[in-house]
Amino acid sequence: MKAALEKIKETAIAVLEQTTEMKAIEDLRVKYLGKKGEVTAILKQMGSLSAEDRPIIGQLANEVRAAIEGEITKRLAELKEAELNRKLKEETLDVTMPGTRRPIGKKHPLSQVLDEVKEIFLGMGFDIAQGPEVEYDYYNFEALNIPKNHPARDTQDTFYINDNILLRTQTSPVQIRVMEQQKPPIRIIAPGRVYRSDAVDATHSPLFHQIEGLVVDKGITMADLKGTLEIFAKRLYGDDTVCRFRPHHFPFTEPSAEVDVMCFACHGEGCRLCKGEGWIEILGAGMVHPKVLSICGIDPEEYSGFAFGMGLERIVMRRYNIDDMRLLFENDLRFLKQF
Repeated sequence: MKAALEKIKETAIAVLEQTTEMKAIEDLRVKYLGKKGEVTAILKQMGSLSAEDRPIIGQLANEVRAAIEGEITKRLAELKEAELNRKLKEETLDVTMPGTRRPIGKKHPLSQVLDEVKEIFLGMGFDIAQGPEVEYDYYNFEALNIPKNHPARDTQDTFYINDNILLRTQTSPVQIRVMEQQKPPIRIIAPGRVYRSDAVDATHSPLFHQIEGLVVDKGITMADLKGTLEIFAKRLYGDDTVCRFRPHHFPFTEPSAEVDVMCFACHGEGCRLCKGEGWIEILGAGMVHPKVLSICGIDPEEYSGFAFGMGLERIVMRRYNIDDMRLLFENDLRFLKQF
């Protein structure tokens, strides 16, 4: 039995030294040291040995097992090192080669103009307010003096989740939430996405962006509204910009007005851009309706305010002379990289 163990040791080490594959080494480990391996088979015969020989053979068997395991560990380390060296030699990386150029993106034209509008109003002391895009009917319509079955709802047909929850049609609900939570003086703009059930064409989209503004304080008049919007228009379109206010009707403002700027292409003469009118509408505005102030817990006898709203896409289209709104949403890099 002693001679058998010595032979197993010599044979196993000799074979391991010649092995060049890791899988083969694992097979040899099972062959010699596994549950049905040759060393284990010898140990199973120890019951037939005398009491004097049993510890001697047991010690020798452990030495043989340790020697084989040591050789396996050594050989595996050698094969791993050889494989690593082979890969390093075959997969040489030339760090002096120029890297792959990654295209660098830039701000979307909507984001560029929105940032500019924000800076203009921040410079006039306005804060930026945000609100949920999934809104309650109360905030989107009723608190803005547009009760159920009011005809103004027809022009703001939108996407309803249920009878009481919808995708907002304007960012005016943000104004209501601010007036509920904050006492005057209030001076905010509320930019964000809005949704209406409009067919997609060159000037309409079911998703677009609005920027609405609100000022509430003591002694606010239409003159404050006019001066604020004229400054905004001159900062955005240039110091030679001329504004025009036309009477209009909005349920949540009284009096109300549409604000136009003189066409910057023809300077009022009439052209294709302004459709021959000489003026281009940019936003709607007016004095906050006393009923809206009352709904929000603000005394209309003590405070007054003005509000305005504009479509970001229209501003961008007129800023860059874009004639189709769909270009802003198609993500065509050939178009977007021009700005």
